[in-house]
Amino acid sequence: MHICQKSSIFAAMNENWLQTGKRYGKYVITILIFMVVMVFFGDQSLINYVRRSREIRHLEEQRDSYREGIKRAEKGLQVLQNTDSLERYAREHYYMHAENEDVYLLE
Repeated sequence: MHICQKSSIFAAMNENWLQTGKRYGKYVITILIFMVVMVFFGDQSLINYVRRSREIRHLEEQRDSYREGIKRAEKGLQVLQNTDSLERYAREHYYMHAENEDVYLLE
């Protein structure tokens, strides 16, 4: 093969590539536009998906902390069912005392 034949083969391949590009170019552009719309715009976009995932994770953490708070409150309620513990709690937290007692606070 001579150099001229090689260049004509490449020229023919280049022309075929251009024709193929013209033929399928509108489909490629349409698919690219569709992908951009799906990633950046709309309710089902990738950005909104990531934002919702973060919000769900935050809400689940909040739910877990509330459940732990409920468990602590239930334990405290069980402790306060006993009158001796109720009296102790009132003395410690609200500084209550009996009528014939004097209470001194030391800090």
